Amino acid sequence: MVPPSAQAVAAAYRKVDLRILPFLFLCYILAYLDRVNVGFAKLQMSSDLGLSDAAYASGAGIFFLGYFFFEVPSNLALRRFGARRWIARIMMSWGLVSAAMMFVTDETVFLVMRFLLGIAEAGFFPGIIFYLTLWYPSSMRASRTAWFMAAVPLAGVIGNPISGLIMETLSGTAGLAGWQWLFVVEGIPSVLVGIWVLFHLDSSIAEAKWLTDAQKAILSANLESGEARKPKRNLADAFTSGKVYALCLVYATLTIGLYGITFWLPTIVHSFGVQSYLDVGLVSAIPYGVATVGMILISRHSDRSGERRLHFVCTVTAGAAGLILSGLFADSPLLATAFLSIGALGVIGALPLFWPIPTAFLTGTAAAAGIGFINAVGNLGGYIGPNMAIWTRVLSSDRSAALYAISVLLLLGGAIVLKLPPQTTEPTQEPTPPLA
Repeated sequence: MVPPSAQAVAAAYRKVDLRILPFLFLCYILAYLDRVNVGFAKLQMSSDLGLSDAAYASGAGIFFLGYFFFEVPSNLALRRFGARRWIARIMMSWGLVSAAMMFVTDETVFLVMRFLLGIAEAGFFPGIIFYLTLWYPSSMRASRTAWFMAAVPLAGVIGNPISGLIMETLSGTAGLAGWQWLFVVEGIPSVLVGIWVLFHLDSSIAEAKWLTDAQKAILSANLESGEARKPKRNLADAFTSGKVYALCLVYATLTIGLYGITFWLPTIVHSFGVQSYLDVGLVSAIPYGVATVGMILISRHSDRSGERRLHFVCTVTAGAAGLILSGLFADSPLLATAFLSIGALGVIGALPLFWPIPTAFLTGTAAAAGIGFINAVGNLGGYIGPNMAIWTRVLSSDRSAALYAISVLLLLGGAIVLKLPPQTTEPTQEPTPPLA
């Protein structure tokens, strides 16, 4: 059998890139906005509802407890029922719950709704990571994961100004506060796109009617060739591997950093003296803009070199340094924002470098369960991150103490990855994804 030409292979992957990456990118922007827009809502709802900083931090973090309990079952259900139906279900569920946040009246309801939102969204992110393993071999996943995960910082670039604009222009309309409008306006699109998923996504290469038979054969052969080089894993391997538990801890350090920054960033910017909600959104978009560009460049270099471990370690080390410096220069808004941007790049830029590591040694059902387990346990850091600012106040009067603590944890995660066996793949020669 004559092997396909390089042009035919490139054309097949370009078609997959154009079909699924922009769409998954849109889905994750909506997911991330509905998860973290409470950080903007806090600027109004804390005074409206009498929420203390501690109550807000608990509500921001309790999302991840609901997420934890339903993550692995949801990811296994995705494998059983197919990505198209399950991802659609997840998106419609979280969109409805997010919009219903407008009915929050006190601290108890706030905590309950945030917990329910975590249950509704459980399985989405690891489901997408697993979904990418059904289309791309290991050598291509860091850059593809980066294009999907670029939605995290870009949600900040786009979403923060939009959130500020919604709160500033709709406040008082129809008797609703700006934070109530924020949840409604940003929740409904998730429901609509969830319906769209049913008509757009395919659960496997074989189901894709937009691919020719020859392209399906190319994609399947590449995927099978990559999987054949891995040892076969069963469901139990996801829960007995020491690597999996080590990676749970590493991912927890990233989520502590990510959500320690994300949920408090609007408040931090507001403390600089920025008063307008729109201006707060614009300034807080800067760190996300830097992180968006950086994560794409770093992950592309990782794919091209085939090296994962050192890329990860260097990235989180730079992030830790940025957070420390942003704390040391907290009295200078310009320098603090610049260093906070480096910190955000270090945390967010490490995410697409992390996920190819577990998918490089887990396959099949073990991959679905392992990815879900790592994401579920690691995302418990999402409960710790928002509370770091509260807990460190007990130990130190320095308002930047939380940033220093997060930096130490990032360095710990880097040290663990450094001790793992080197994670490398064959350097990829395929073209850059079309979004570049």
